[in-house]
Amino acid sequence: MKVVLAGGTGQVGTILDRALTGAGHEVTVLTRRPVRAGHVGWDGVALGKWASVIDGCDVVVNLAGRSVSCRYTAENLRAMMDSRVASARVVGEAIATAVRPPRVWLQMSTATIYAHRFDAANDEATGMVGGTEPGVPGYWEYSVRIARAWERALAEAETPATRKVALRAAMVMSPDRGGVFDVLSRLVRLGLGGPVAGGAQYVSWIHERDFVRAVEFLIAREDMAGPVNLAAPGPLPHRAFMRELRAAWRVPVGLPATRGMAELGALLLRTDTELLLKSRRVTPGRLSGAGFSFIHPEWASAARSLAR
Repeated sequence: MKVVLAGGTGQVGTILDRALTGAGHEVTVLTRRPVRAGHVGWDGVALGKWASVIDGCDVVVNLAGRSVSCRYTAENLRAMMDSRVASARVVGEAIATAVRPPRVWLQMSTATIYAHRFDAANDEATGMVGGTEPGVPGYWEYSVRIARAWERALAEAETPATRKVALRAAMVMSPDRGGVFDVLSRLVRLGLGGPVAGGAQYVSWIHERDFVRAVEFLIAREDMAGPVNLAAPGPLPHRAFMRELRAAWRVPVGLPATRGMAELGALLLRTDTELLLKSRRVTPGRLSGAGFSFIHPEWASAARSLAR
């Protein structure tokens, strides 16, 4: 199978590239900084020579977008929006102009599209899209706006011969350096892996193996289109999430953090507390309904696997 990974040099792209290449597929990565064979340069904005690799490929997976691990300044939020929407539009243009378009386009989206809530889980059929929920910082709405614009660019692309899937992905957990599991694990080993702001907010996640398997599943299932949640079926409150992570590393205690302490830590790490404080209670309704079986449905076993 010929696969094009647009924006494929980040954490998630590295996971997919490694797995798909290891499975014997021919993977081409579109990147702003090509450094090796299999890399093709693009700017994520305008059509160019790079579009030739999409003509004749089997699958396009677009992962491009400015990292969310940053301070949510007006400038950074605009960069998140522009990079995601522009890349989705230009991938759609490349597919639309291809003589032999790919049979499927998997477009990265985010589980952040759902509302901050504690009372019930969000699946694709009954989940509440966020942006209007009370009692949350106003700028959180912009993250939802980004997700909606991202998916709208996918939906509006005129690619009638190509099936389109929006990957509403939770945090992908892998042992790769710099990924979210690596960052949280370092905090745990430093004794700082306690609950944040009480820890009632839900954490949705997916093990890297299940993420790859879900992508392969969606490529194969010609009846699957539209939004699909890529999240393990066992989201859990942050306090329980961190407790299981401490157990995986055999660290008995973790210092809890108040909201103010979290704000200070986020400032020092040049990131934003929305990533910690928003309650993302997301379940994989469509994947489970289609018969997908998770290797790691629960966080305790997933955390032990990743720690090993």
